Amino acid sequence: MFTMLLYIGSAVFLIFSYFKDRKKTKLALKKALTAFLNILPDFAAVLALVAVLLTFVSPEVITRVLGEQAGAAGLFLASVVGSITLIPGFVAFPLAATLLQRGAGLATIAVFISTLMMVGVVTFPLEKKFFGFKEALWRNSLSYVWAFFVALAISVVMA
Repeated sequence: MFTMLLYIGSAVFLIFSYFKDRKKTKLALKKALTAFLNILPDFAAVLALVAVLLTFVSPEVITRVLGEQAGAAGLFLASVVGSITLIPGFVAFPLAATLLQRGAGLATIAVFISTLMMVGVVTFPLEKKFFGFKEALWRNSLSYVWAFFVALAISVVMA
């Protein structure tokens, strides 16, 4: 229901924008389409990979490896995978929802999403180039530790 309200609201504002300034609205729609088409290959590849993975990995395995009973090992595994993986947020959150439906634990998903968004093992060389080694290391290290605090907070609040 909420999603439908967002779509309706977006359509209303788009129509309003169109009547206010047709030229700018058309330009914005062209830019949005270009951005979407640039993102589409990566998005499709990640979705295909997730679909294949979820096809071959049973919910029982996901529960055993990433579920509540996996404990610290599951949290650590999720944090490492999240730190290394380079997935955009618009793919990561649906993936997290799917993993939750398949039996992964909330804290595990929280640490996975947090490290995915905040820690950049893959992007570290670029970050080091612009900010320096020490700053990049500090930022990534603190973000990694913070992800576990987020997981703890989520598990306490949602328990």
